[in-house]
Amino acid sequence: MAADNGLNKYSRQVLFAGIGEAGQRCLAKSRLVIIGCGALGSAQANALARAGVGILRIIDRDFVEESNLQRQMLFDEADAREVLPKAVAAERKLKEINSAIGVEGVVADLVAENAEELLAGFDLILDGTDNFETRWLINDVGVKHGRPWIYGAVVGSYGVTMPIVPGTTACFTCLMEGQAGAGLEETCDTVGVINPAVNWVAALQVSQALQLLVGSWSAESARWQRGDLWRNEFQASSLPRPRSDCRTCGKREFIYLSGKAQPQITLCGRNSVQIHEGGRRLNLDELGRRLAAHGQVRNNPYLLRLWVPPFELTLFADGRAIIGGTTDPAVARSLYARYVGS
Repeated sequence: MAADNGLNKYSRQVLFAGIGEAGQRCLAKSRLVIIGCGALGSAQANALARAGVGILRIIDRDFVEESNLQRQMLFDEADAREVLPKAVAAERKLKEINSAIGVEGVVADLVAENAEELLAGFDLILDGTDNFETRWLINDVGVKHGRPWIYGAVVGSYGVTMPIVPGTTACFTCLMEGQAGAGLEETCDTVGVINPAVNWVAALQVSQALQLLVGSWSAESARWQRGDLWRNEFQASSLPRPRSDCRTCGKREFIYLSGKAQPQITLCGRNSVQIHEGGRRLNLDELGRRLAAHGQVRNNPYLLRLWVPPFELTLFADGRAIIGGTTDPAVARSLYARYVGS
């Protein structure tokens, strides 16, 4: 266990009464998964690795770009130059930060077909995503399997977070269904984002995670927290109880997990659309040779990028693609069919 390999590494944390030596040993046995390793996810992963959690899995579908570095604290310019998948870059960094814990970066998009498999066996799920569709899916898995997860979102200088503990607190559907983003209708692409807001939300998420893992969490003290760091305006509300008429936790209808309600996803902070091709594998080397006649191609072991101005196609071995230069799913699908195949 990480704790047995040297409590001195965590000595200041062990001195904290809320954790202590017993809590540190609980952390060393814990298994956490972070969905999305952008701004929130990278801050969460950094803090949890340093705290000495036992196993940390990071699932992310995206790659590092220079514009990420302003708010995504795990990455640097070399990662952007190499166009590394965020999950790969995060795994490398976290293993250097704390070699005593287990870290696994998974380059994948969390979708209905793989969600239960990728999230199986973990004590806690942390939300580092940038879209509500994935959060509905996380909520389905969490409620179905009785697994707590911690929601968080940031845009501009505003952030919101709350823990969702099935059977104890209201689930995501209870609180959010019918609300168009709960105050987060804007996106990073339209109003930007500042890193103090990111770090504030991530810190609250990690604090809730530590409390849950060491057994000191209570629904009575947990809060649904919202804040605008630029305006210095903050609110905190007690968490409601589950609703008996809730489609998800009351009636146990998991429509996102069934795949019936999963739309095309437009990525936050980028003029692009993601294409899902479940069950399709791409040979990136062969594809790169074929596409070289159509535009500028650059690839590494994890992804291939094709520039055909004004569009940029980023292709992954699992068949996914991020089509830059459009927010129209029909245009994105047409480009995918033209250069990859239908």
